[in-house]
Amino acid sequence: MTGLLETALTNTHRLLDATLTDFAGWSMPLRYSSDRAEHAAVRESAGIFDLSHMAQLEVEGPGASDALDASFVTQPSKMTIGRARYTLILTADGGIIDDLIVYRLSEASYLVVANAANRLVVRDELASRARAVGAEASITDTTLHRALIAIQGPRSTEIVRELLPESEHELFDSLGYYRVCDVHVEGPVRLARTGYTGETGYELMMPASQAEAVWDRATEIGRERGLTPCGLASRDTLRLEAGMALYGHELNRDLCPADVGLANLVKDHQFVGRQALGGREQVWDLYGLVGEGKRAARAGCTVSRAGEELGEITSGVLSPTLGHPIALARLRPGLSAGDSVSVDVRGKTHEMRITQLPFYSRTRS
Repeated sequence: MTGLLETALTNTHRLLDATLTDFAGWSMPLRYSSDRAEHAAVRESAGIFDLSHMAQLEVEGPGASDALDASFVTQPSKMTIGRARYTLILTADGGIIDDLIVYRLSEASYLVVANAANRLVVRDELASRARAVGAEASITDTTLHRALIAIQGPRSTEIVRELLPESEHELFDSLGYYRVCDVHVEGPVRLARTGYTGETGYELMMPASQAEAVWDRATEIGRERGLTPCGLASRDTLRLEAGMALYGHELNRDLCPADVGLANLVKDHQFVGRQALGGREQVWDLYGLVGEGKRAARAGCTVSRAGEELGEITSGVLSPTLGHPIALARLRPGLSAGDSVSVDVRGKTHEMRITQLPFYSRTRS
């Protein structure tokens, strides 16, 4: 694969004999061994992921809060320092440009982590919106000089704790869900208790030059705890079991927050797209479906009831954890948990049932 961006860990992936794939212009590990084994490791012990393709955009300056308030459906200005928040950035007509996480690092400093495929458009939109409201803020794309390593799973806490110097254990022990702090692992690391797997987990952000040392040390510590290198394939089945949306599947520019079950994210303040939402009728909703047997519905499969087409599957898989088919579907609003629907899976009709999301969850402390 030529012409692709590489992370600071690409050589490590090659040494581990990973299958590399083109993902949003990056050469990324799809898998190292088997998708099922990697998935199970995260559910039963822990997995380590290279997510350095994710955009890391730093927003700084006295107008940083104003710039982000004008850009997102949530209000970063109301976040306390050390908090993280899932949010959306919309087009002027209310469509979803991207879903992302914003971290408040200080009074006038934020980190925005966006999807790799949307890195440049989000960067440019943030800069444009800062100018539009006269906010004194700089938007710096640090992605190519940074790395992001995720350690996820029930044993992630003990692994990450051992990574840190003893002097930082108290700080680590107090780190709550969707919180961020600065620690040291082979150098300065930004540590967040966030993830995309439905498990307890952590994301470590650092200069690219540190990535191999951090990965190697985490691997050494985790060896006796079942820590397993995991690729994008298992990450996708993990997020699907957790009922988490994927941009390009569940989310896109043709959909507004209400169409994907995220209307509750929208706060009452002025941001690009706010006015359009007020006059935009909800057309779709996002549902979870469960089935029987071993044949999974895939993205694009038609969903109907009593001969009436309701919409389509956006993501589907035979759940490795649950042992039956699960799917996310974009369907007409008004359906309820327990309702039965018919799904066309490669020309054969399969019955599935609407269920509450997520399909799988682990209680977090």
